[in-house]
Amino acid sequence: MIKENNEPNNKKVRMNGALGNLKILDFSTLLPGPYASLLLADMGAKVIKISSSVRPDIVADYPPFVDDTNLSANQAWLGRNKKNLFFNLKNPKAIEIVKELIMEYDIILEQFRPGVMDKLGLGYEELKKINPKLIYCSLTGYGQTGPLSQNAGHDINYLARSGNMAHAGKENIGPVLTNMQIADVCAGSMNSVVGILAAVNYRNMTGEGQYIDISMYDGLIPFNAMDGAGFLVSGEEPKREKQRLNGGCIYDFYETKDGEYLSVGCLEPQFWREFCILIDREEYIEGSVFPEDIDNVKEDIKNIIKSKTRDEWMDIFSEKDVCVEPVLSLKEAFEDEHVKEREMVVEVKSSQNEDINIKQMGNPIKLSKCPAKYDISGYPLGHHTKEIITSMGYSNEEFEEMNKEGVF
Repeated sequence: MIKENNEPNNKKVRMNGALGNLKILDFSTLLPGPYASLLLADMGAKVIKISSSVRPDIVADYPPFVDDTNLSANQAWLGRNKKNLFFNLKNPKAIEIVKELIMEYDIILEQFRPGVMDKLGLGYEELKKINPKLIYCSLTGYGQTGPLSQNAGHDINYLARSGNMAHAGKENIGPVLTNMQIADVCAGSMNSVVGILAAVNYRNMTGEGQYIDISMYDGLIPFNAMDGAGFLVSGEEPKREKQRLNGGCIYDFYETKDGEYLSVGCLEPQFWREFCILIDREEYIEGSVFPEDIDNVKEDIKNIIKSKTRDEWMDIFSEKDVCVEPVLSLKEAFEDEHVKEREMVVEVKSSQNEDINIKQMGNPIKLSKCPAKYDISGYPLGHHTKEIITSMGYSNEEFEEMNKEGVF
């Protein structure tokens, strides 16, 4: 039966966030898992991040540090809106406490190699016996199955093996690093979030939990996009700087007189026409963005773009429908009025000093009823260990005894 007036419930949900009913144990490290749980925490999920007190996290520990504290900018960002504790997962008491926690924190995100959590006694098959409603997401480089499943890897490796780098970069030098963690964030973090929320919806409908296998490598296969779809039909390999979107047409970056760059993305006829008019090359309109004599046309356009500074060109292209934008520095991008308007740079109260706000990157998911909240920056790893353990009913004396026994 639909309630005639459910405003009080709606108000409570808005206050707690869209995911305020979710509780997550996050065993992940580095970037992919922590960014996934950050997105969920910003939308209200209660997240406890579990870390090791003896194994460093090269992302959480990476400088610079905030306000001369032991809190890195990365941990202040990735730990936002979360609590965290230390556990020595080789200690049986720590495993026992985790098994208590999953009765309430019934979503797990972990990022160990396949089989590690099983050896610790924390694998899905073991834990679902305790809580059949458990949702368990394993995020790895190559997935739980297949000949590569035990391989170590980083973003560059997944990009390389997925086929994407074979037709990216420059013809004369090969693949080029982008300084973006594409596999980590776009494939790993985002697919983990989608998988977890899909499993939550399934649990809401059936009452059943399930296992989620997310592979960063898998996630990059569809990044081959149109060229990948075309290859599967034609068998024709895409080549560097020969395709529509990898430098083979006018769609590309162009250096300006002052050593800066413009991005030119005028693929559609109306954008191409306007672009040609603005650079005084109307004779190129009919040939399209991918003309037969592409090398000559592109060389001419390179020389034209290099005749003016970036800002001079933007004065010409500004407010015109041409799909031309400047390549901005981080400072320029973060201070851009559009970025500010979209709240993609936010100020978050420091967990170490309530009088200080820390600038951080915001959440890209915009919900109209219950937008993301930025309550407090991340705490140093292990900060909430005693608070969480004693809140479970353990006394201060029991906590100190466990501490001596190496549980944390």
